[in-house]
Amino acid sequence: MTRSTLGDSQDFHVFIDAYRREYPDDVLTVTPAISADQDVTALVDALAAQGRDPLLICEHVGNLGVPVATNLFASRTRIARLFGVTAAQLHETFQTRANQPIAPRYVESGPILDEVFEGEALDLALLPMLKHFASDRGPYITNAIIIAEDPLTGIANMSYHRSMRHARQALATSLHSRGHLWRMLQTARERGEELRVAMVVGAHPLFMLAAAARLPYGADERAVAGGLFGAPLELVKTPRYGIGVPAYAEFVLEGAIDPAAYAEEGPFGEFSGYSSDRSTNNVLRVDTLLKRKDAWLVDVMGGRYAEHLTLARLPREAEMSEKLKARFPAVTAVHYPNSGTHFHCYVALDQSRDGEARQIMLALLGWDPYLKTVIAVDSDIDISDDSQVLWALATHFQPHLDIFTIDGLPGSPLDPSSSVNGTTSRMGLDATRGSGFDGIKAQLDQEVLERARVLLKGLES
Repeated sequence: MTRSTLGDSQDFHVFIDAYRREYPDDVLTVTPAISADQDVTALVDALAAQGRDPLLICEHVGNLGVPVATNLFASRTRIARLFGVTAAQLHETFQTRANQPIAPRYVESGPILDEVFEGEALDLALLPMLKHFASDRGPYITNAIIIAEDPLTGIANMSYHRSMRHARQALATSLHSRGHLWRMLQTARERGEELRVAMVVGAHPLFMLAAAARLPYGADERAVAGGLFGAPLELVKTPRYGIGVPAYAEFVLEGAIDPAAYAEEGPFGEFSGYSSDRSTNNVLRVDTLLKRKDAWLVDVMGGRYAEHLTLARLPREAEMSEKLKARFPAVTAVHYPNSGTHFHCYVALDQSRDGEARQIMLALLGWDPYLKTVIAVDSDIDISDDSQVLWALATHFQPHLDIFTIDGLPGSPLDPSSSVNGTTSRMGLDATRGSGFDGIKAQLDQEVLERARVLLKGLES
């Protein structure tokens, strides 16, 4: 595959025009008017039932007044096109670029400064939101990327947090990941201060991928975005607090999180497939709303649909693949299947000695706090195909010999089966053949398969 030009501009509008032009068969545009209450989700659901995952553009949604783009990250092939590679090369390519961060560059202006609303002119009714599920508390922002810059250390962080309208100038949000933003908020609490933040709602997909990257505390995801683009991310400073946000963003909210403020938030349809009201119930006061004059709503389809799962999971897969292959050369592939939401992982390996699969699974279960089940298979199993993994489990696995469990470990607070404190148990299933396996895989010769393919093609023409 040749080098992609889809990341040459940091403008989502340039990207969407180029993608529609280059891959028209992978874009579905809905021109009739539809409702902002569940209709967009229902379209994605119907497409998924047909085995389809196009980039979905809805031109007239309720009274939002902006086009809606969603399902962008549902296809690994589509994500790979951003980098000019195949889906099989995606892990290595993402991790290579993410490991070569480029510091952002500030510019004087950008489309995000087209319209600025403050004071009485500021009303969050100006921010388009969709209701995704009947059980949701209300319309939600599902692609909200919060940027925080610590005023003392200069440390910056980007992370995703579901958010809903709480008041005319306030959002209710959850920091349920208890990650770096939560840590920064607790530091602000200790100083008796609020935490100033900016929220980006819609931007180029490479920026959105960077926000999902897994980095150590103190690393700036905006520099990772530069690595993914291969050029510095262009930033402008927000008017009141001077926080660096993408110059080509669609919407940006500027404000602060008060550690002591509380607002009911949730339920919301989460990646588990269940509506979750587990929340930190934080309040984000909004002081400024920025938008470009031709803004789009770049939605991320929530729930257990492929977009939500793949956007969050791809950077984790890439990181785990890099770590495992560096430590265990036997590993050939790592995959988190949609069927397991974020809780299952498949790992393929060329096992050189008994026990190696178990050691690799222990490493995965220790490194990734979301994982509950890892299945290890031989390298001839296509781990992107659930049916092949289940076949390996059916024919290579003996429960009394090939299973181990560990309990009392921290897990995802959004796992409906976890304890009230978010602890969970974990399991490894060794579905490799092992040294004592006695069996020959039934196969067909390649020339016979090719003859059958040619014959069938002739019959269908």
